Amino acid sequence: MTIDKALFRTLIHEGQEWVRDIELYERPFDWEDEGRYVLVGIRQAGKSYLLMRRARQLLASGLKLSQVVYINFDDERLLGMTADQLDLILQAYHVMSDDKPLLLFDEIQNIQGWEHFARRLANQRYRVLITGSNARMLSRDIVTTLGGRYQEALVLPYSFREYLEAQDIALTPEWELDSQRYLVQQQFNQYLQWGGFPELLLFRNKRKWLNDLYEKILLGDVVSRNHIRNDLALRLLIKRLAESVMQPTSYNRLAHLVKSVGVNITVSGVIDYLSHVQDAYLMFELENYASRFVERQTVKKRYFIDNGLLSIFLTDNVAPLLENLCALHLYRQHGHEVYFYHNSIEVDFYLPATQCAIQVACTLADHETLRRETSALIKLSSHIPITRMLIVTLDEERRISTSTGTDIEVLPVWKWLLQS
Repeated sequence: MTIDKALFRTLIHEGQEWVRDIELYERPFDWEDEGRYVLVGIRQAGKSYLLMRRARQLLASGLKLSQVVYINFDDERLLGMTADQLDLILQAYHVMSDDKPLLLFDEIQNIQGWEHFARRLANQRYRVLITGSNARMLSRDIVTTLGGRYQEALVLPYSFREYLEAQDIALTPEWELDSQRYLVQQQFNQYLQWGGFPELLLFRNKRKWLNDLYEKILLGDVVSRNHIRNDLALRLLIKRLAESVMQPTSYNRLAHLVKSVGVNITVSGVIDYLSHVQDAYLMFELENYASRFVERQTVKKRYFIDNGLLSIFLTDNVAPLLENLCALHLYRQHGHEVYFYHNSIEVDFYLPATQCAIQVACTLADHETLRRETSALIKLSSHIPITRMLIVTLDEERRISTSTGTDIEVLPVWKWLLQS
């Protein structure tokens, strides 16, 4: 199909109908009235729905539907489109209207060089909202080109609170003391295993939906985009990362784990593959706070951006799902200011900004587990300043007195996730 003004007139009409008719779920986002945004994150995290919600907000405040221009660059009719054809969108719109449009561009990373067009739109005072599923959209060169004209935001799958709200579960102030407590625990068990992708709530066969999404991300956003030939090595690498999600791993060790099943991969190949996986927002990594700079860059803990994607690799193993969920919760709140601590002392998470140290354990019923988790926190507090020590469990809650004068809090994960 020819990419011309006629095609874009068709796409604009289709987009306006979608904005008008789509059923939207509530999700808070603090939009600036005149702000331009680049929303990034893994596929199916809800970026497109945020665009639609913003359009509907503006329609409610006086914007005309005919002023909305929504283009999804994943549309197969736009295959092969180049940056010099982007202006056809404006040309097609202005054949239909003299008004200034609201421009919504979905998955624009498919068009190489898009940032120059986006900068021109900002200079011409268009209101523009952009989404993309690749971290390179926020690379130094692109951010420099955009020149501060856009605000950046990472969109993740539902937090546990959003997950409950999406199912019309409104917590009362006393929810921990009444029957809502049991409803929260029940919903948490689903969230722990299947994660928080918004659309997943509509499907009964959640594993199939997650497998299909994983394949789309792997083949489309990682293999095809980066011209990877040895996709078997990539698949094995991700599987090994899932199996060792609770352990710090080096590039050398990961290469060895893949080679151990007879598939050849180099250390430089591991480094490249991990970069591509992170660019697609499939995983994120934490550094060791106790390491020197070089070790921080090579030995890391790596987690999946949603528990559902991790669960498709696991069978009946709650511990890695629990730790992955805790890591994701901290990453959502603190970004790259989350670390682990490993240097004769092993502590799962450390937040230097708040001087908080966190251990994760399914249960503390076993005396040895209790001793190990608490002694690590106490030892760490003698090395670096710690103002809060916490152990996150599946269901236990209490306080443990220590000789440091700071109690160790023990909290059930479903309660911890709902704290401010």
